[in-house]
Amino acid sequence: MTLFERVFNGNDAVYGLTEAAIDNAIAQHGADKAVSFPNTAYSLPCYYGVTGTKVGNLGDLKNALGVVKTLMTRENRLNDAFMSGVATALCAEFIEVLKYIDGAAPYAEPCYGHLADAIIRELGVPLVTGDIPGVAVILGSAPTAEEGVALVKSYQAQGILVTLVGGIIDQCEEMGYKTGANVRVIPLGKDVTSVIHVVSVAVRAALIFGNITPGDAAGLMKYTFERVPAFVNAFGPLDDVVVACGAGAIALGFPVITNETENIFRVPKSLIVQEDVSKFNATSLEARDIKIKITNIDIPVAFASAFEGEIIRRGDMQVEFDGSRVDCFELVQSKDVTEIEDHKIEVIGPDLDEFEVGSKHNIGYIVEVGGKSMQSDFEPVFERKFHSYLNCVEGMMHTGQRDMIRIRISKDTYNAGFRAKHIGEVLYAKVKSEFAAVVDKCQVKVITDPEMCTKLRHELAIPSFDKRDERLSTLTDEGVDVYYSCIMCQAFSPSHVCVVTPERLGLCGAVSWLDAKATNELDPQGPCQVITKGGLIDERTGAYQDVNDAVRKYSQGALENVTLYSIIEDPMTSCGCFECICGIEPLSNGVCIVNREYAGMTPIGMTFPELASMTGGGVQTPGFMGHGKHFIASKKFMKAEGGIARIVWMPKELKETVAERLNATAKELYGIDNFTDMVGDETVAEDPETLLAYLEEKGHPALSMEPMM
Repeated sequence: MTLFERVFNGNDAVYGLTEAAIDNAIAQHGADKAVSFPNTAYSLPCYYGVTGTKVGNLGDLKNALGVVKTLMTRENRLNDAFMSGVATALCAEFIEVLKYIDGAAPYAEPCYGHLADAIIRELGVPLVTGDIPGVAVILGSAPTAEEGVALVKSYQAQGILVTLVGGIIDQCEEMGYKTGANVRVIPLGKDVTSVIHVVSVAVRAALIFGNITPGDAAGLMKYTFERVPAFVNAFGPLDDVVVACGAGAIALGFPVITNETENIFRVPKSLIVQEDVSKFNATSLEARDIKIKITNIDIPVAFASAFEGEIIRRGDMQVEFDGSRVDCFELVQSKDVTEIEDHKIEVIGPDLDEFEVGSKHNIGYIVEVGGKSMQSDFEPVFERKFHSYLNCVEGMMHTGQRDMIRIRISKDTYNAGFRAKHIGEVLYAKVKSEFAAVVDKCQVKVITDPEMCTKLRHELAIPSFDKRDERLSTLTDEGVDVYYSCIMCQAFSPSHVCVVTPERLGLCGAVSWLDAKATNELDPQGPCQVITKGGLIDERTGAYQDVNDAVRKYSQGALENVTLYSIIEDPMTSCGCFECICGIEPLSNGVCIVNREYAGMTPIGMTFPELASMTGGGVQTPGFMGHGKHFIASKKFMKAEGGIARIVWMPKELKETVAERLNATAKELYGIDNFTDMVGDETVAEDPETLLAYLEEKGHPALSMEPMM
């Protein structure tokens, strides 16, 4: 058979299954039965992205199948084969969505099935920064379980997000290989149709970050080809359905690499035959032009961003360091280069092999750096990086910062030979590689001696933190001469530009003014550029001519004007990876804020995914704004509209997270004690009428302010 025949046969088979499944569902539930994937604003994201039509019920789904039929052309041309592949993918989406009728949870551990919009937004930042350099889709069963796991592990060690479909899931389980979203190895499902869940990720990336208009199929495919670095590894033997699914992947720009040699036809740079499974990794990276940044670190376990979310349970723990129970700290100190011996790693106190299994101990580490361009302002920037550095170590979990850190090291990592000195090796290697422009020399002290940890925490670390806090508290928008642009997210949102000020960090929550300053120092031609503060237009809204000129330049003319302090007048754009969304709630004359982690309804009448679908993509949306959690307590938050006094509702978890800082700001600005007690949450209201009654009972200040609209 020809390649065309195989694709068309596979397409026909899936179409027949889809038609029967929809007809059976209508017979059982009726045509008016609601149908949608959960926790997404896009109903059926792939169909919506390709056609621009949202499916609401089974009757709509039946009509959609008729539209899919029009894509099933039968000309022996590559484009026809690829569009039949797209039709196969859409049929797979229809089959999968039927599994979720009536709120069903069709997938059990270890499989995930559909991935929520919130997960895709979480992936946005690491994809932009290159911490996730690519996305691998591994389909079928490897020749042996050992070969399959070796391939998965090779990608994981490179930071690549791995998704699994079919027999490879069982092979990972057979070998006892750890999977899950927290280690970026995600089993989607055992059925081949579950591959649509990673296709859906690519499509939603285009809708969320790229401002692709739903229905613009050509624009969608161009976006996924250029900006979503995905590829498929398909183990033979391949049936016609898998071949048809592969054609759909190729249509999106994702090359397919297979070891199948029977009845397979090579398509240069798209369908690649590689008989040696051990070479799948190199062949895939070359086909997708993915460059892996290699940092050589002398440790006995893997180091990759894929391990950042790894959780070490108590039963798997060799040793723990807990700053909430004993004295711990992490500290960066600037020194003269003459005081530093480069790459000196010193362990002061007992090593890990002297501790009982499962025991809790003190730890402190001091990273001393020196360089001609080094500034003390960079010290906290370095320290904030330690969390991700140490979490990238396989079998190591780090939480907190400063003197409230907690570290767990797994038994497996300990048994591999990991010791206290290796913490120093990680910190040294990453500081030297990431901050090479300002750090000429670096040395690390790892302290496990309890008495010394206590002494250094109180006499050195805490005074240093207090001094910095005093310095940071004086950093205001008015007190600096320049702001910074940040365009890191343009890898996915081509028109988005963040303007970062001391009182307004980047909307992702990861880039402060000091971070942007350090980034500019490290890479003067990089994503963070200086913006002067000339040409004040309106102090109330934070409008500057220089800021407008900068965003016009860095957005390639897509943006004309941006204000820093208004949600209504030329608000800042959002790329899609924001931590929170703020939106006007007219009845209460205020705004609701919802964070990505909250899955429920808001008084605005939309969930986070629904709000996000109209706010992201690098466009200005008056009345709505994406932002970081830290910005909520800023004195510049919505200053033009009256500031934080407009906040009337937040999810309870978010409210508790920001309460201390938000209450302090409200006290300073308005003389209000315990302001967050006046702010509603899901425990008191999810609709505007109930929220208004609560606000009236509490005497919320927003009710007496000038109308927002």
